[in-house]
Amino acid sequence: MDLKLAGEKRLLQLNELEEFRLDAYENAQIYKERTKKWHDKHILKREFVSGDKVLLFNPRLKLFPGKLRSRWSGPYEVVNAYPSGAVVIRGKNGDFTTNGQRLKHYHDDTKIEAKVVISLCSPTYT
Repeated sequence: MDLKLAGEKRLLQLNELEEFRLDAYENAQIYKERTKKWHDKHILKREFVSGDKVLLFNPRLKLFPGKLRSRWSGPYEVVNAYPSGAVVIRGKNGDFTTNGQRLKHYHDDTKIEAKVVISLCSPTYT
Protein backbone atom coordinates (compact mmCIF):
# COMPACT_ATOMS: atom_id res chain seq x y z
CA MET A 1 0.00 0.00 0.00
CA ASP A 2 1.17 3.46 -0.85
CA LEU A 3 0.37 5.75 2.09
CA LYS A 4 0.77 8.94 0.08
CA LEU A 5 -1.71 7.74 -2.56
CA ALA A 6 -4.17 6.54 0.11
CA GLY A 7 -3.92 9.94 1.87
CA GLU A 8 -4.67 11.85 -1.35
CA LYS A 9 -7.61 9.59 -2.11
CA ARG A 10 -8.98 10.12 1.41
CA LEU A 11 -8.59 13.91 1.01
CA LEU A 12 -10.55 13.79 -2.26
CA GLN A 13 -13.30 11.78 -0.58
CA LEU A 14 -13.54 14.37 2.20
CA ASN A 15 -13.81 17.18 -0.36
CA GLU A 16 -16.56 15.28 -2.22
CA LEU A 17 -18.38 14.76 1.07
CA GLU A 18 -18.23 18.50 1.74
CA GLU A 19 -19.65 19.19 -1.74
CA PHE A 20 -22.51 16.72 -1.14
CA ARG A 21 -23.28 18.45 2.17
CA LEU A 22 -23.35 21.90 0.52
CA ASP A 23 -25.59 20.61 -2.29
CA ALA A 24 -27.99 19.10 0.25
CA TYR A 25 -28.07 22.40 2.18
CA GLU A 26 -28.79 24.35 -1.02
CA ASN A 27 -31.56 21.92 -2.04
CA ALA A 28 -33.13 22.21 1.41
CA GLN A 29 -33.16 26.01 1.07
CA ILE A 30 -34.80 25.78 -2.38
CA TYR A 31 -37.42 23.37 -1.00
CA LYS A 32 -38.21 25.68 1.92
CA GLU A 33 -38.60 28.68 -0.39
CA ARG A 34 -40.96 26.79 -2.71
CA THR A 35 -43.01 25.47 0.20
CA LYS A 36 -43.30 28.98 1.67
CA LYS A 37 -44.43 30.41 -1.69
CA TRP A 38 -47.08 27.67 -2.02
CA HIS A 39 -48.29 28.20 1.55
CA ASP A 40 -48.45 31.99 1.23
CA LYS A 41 -50.32 31.71 -2.07
CA HIS A 42 -53.06 29.62 -0.43
CA ILE A 43 -53.62 31.92 2.56
CA LEU A 44 -56.86 33.80 2.11
CA LYS A 45 -56.82 37.46 3.05
CA ARG A 46 -59.96 38.07 5.08
CA GLU A 47 -60.90 41.49 6.31
CA PHE A 48 -63.30 41.86 9.20
CA VAL A 49 -65.06 45.01 10.36
CA SER A 50 -66.57 45.65 13.74
CA GLY A 51 -70.15 44.37 13.73
CA ASP A 52 -69.62 41.56 11.17
CA LYS A 53 -71.00 38.13 11.95
CA VAL A 54 -68.50 35.28 11.68
CA LEU A 55 -68.20 31.52 12.18
CA LEU A 56 -65.31 30.06 14.21
CA PHE A 57 -63.45 26.91 13.11
CA ASN A 58 -62.81 24.38 15.88
CA PRO A 59 -60.07 21.90 14.83
CA ARG A 60 -60.35 19.85 18.05
CA LEU A 61 -63.79 18.52 17.22
CA LYS A 62 -62.17 15.23 16.08
CA LEU A 63 -62.41 13.92 19.63
CA PHE A 64 -66.20 13.91 19.55
CA PRO A 65 -68.15 11.22 17.71
CA GLY A 66 -69.90 11.96 14.46
CA LYS A 67 -67.78 12.41 11.39
CA LEU A 68 -70.41 14.52 9.64
CA ARG A 69 -70.62 17.04 12.46
CA SER A 70 -69.71 20.58 11.45
CA ARG A 71 -66.50 22.05 12.83
CA TRP A 72 -67.80 25.60 12.45
CA SER A 73 -69.49 27.16 15.47
CA GLY A 74 -71.25 30.45 15.82
CA PRO A 75 -72.31 32.97 14.71
CA TYR A 76 -70.15 35.39 16.67
CA GLU A 77 -69.94 39.15 16.37
CA VAL A 78 -66.66 40.92 15.58
CA VAL A 79 -65.77 43.48 18.25
CA ASN A 80 -62.37 44.60 16.95
CA ALA A 81 -59.99 43.52 14.18
CA TYR A 82 -56.26 44.25 14.37
CA PRO A 83 -53.88 44.67 11.38
CA SER A 84 -51.81 41.71 12.61
CA GLY A 85 -54.72 39.35 11.88
CA ALA A 86 -55.99 38.96 15.45
CA VAL A 87 -59.73 39.43 15.86
CA VAL A 88 -61.72 40.00 19.05
CA ILE A 89 -65.13 38.31 18.83
CA ARG A 90 -68.12 38.32 21.16
CA GLY A 91 -69.94 35.12 21.98
CA LYS A 92 -72.40 33.93 24.63
CA ASN A 93 -69.60 33.55 27.19
CA GLY A 94 -68.03 36.96 26.58
CA ASP A 95 -65.28 38.39 24.39
CA PHE A 96 -62.16 36.50 23.31
CA THR A 97 -59.34 36.94 20.82
CA THR A 98 -58.63 34.52 17.99
CA ASN A 99 -56.66 34.31 14.75
CA GLY A 100 -58.46 35.70 11.72
CA GLN A 101 -57.56 32.60 9.70
CA ARG A 102 -59.92 30.56 11.91
CA LEU A 103 -62.89 32.75 10.97
CA LYS A 104 -65.15 33.05 7.96
CA HIS A 105 -67.99 35.44 7.24
CA TYR A 106 -71.48 34.36 8.25
CA HIS A 107 -74.28 35.36 5.89
CA ASP A 108 -77.82 35.58 7.29
CA ASP A 109 -80.81 34.79 5.12
CA THR A 110 -82.05 38.31 5.86
CA LYS A 111 -79.16 39.91 3.96
CA ILE A 112 -79.93 38.08 0.70
CA GLU A 113 -82.20 40.33 -1.34
CA ALA A 114 -82.01 39.15 -4.94
CA LYS A 115 -83.18 35.62 -5.60
CA VAL A 116 -82.80 33.80 -8.87
CA VAL A 117 -85.50 31.31 -9.84
CA ILE A 118 -84.37 28.55 -12.17
CA SER A 119 -87.06 26.50 -13.79
CA LEU A 120 -86.27 22.81 -14.04
CA CYS A 121 -88.90 22.11 -16.69
CA SER A 122 -88.03 20.62 -20.03
CA PRO A 123 -87.32 23.34 -22.59
CA THR A 124 -89.85 23.90 -25.38
CA TYR A 125 -88.46 24.37 -28.83
CA THR A 126 -90.37 26.23 -31.53
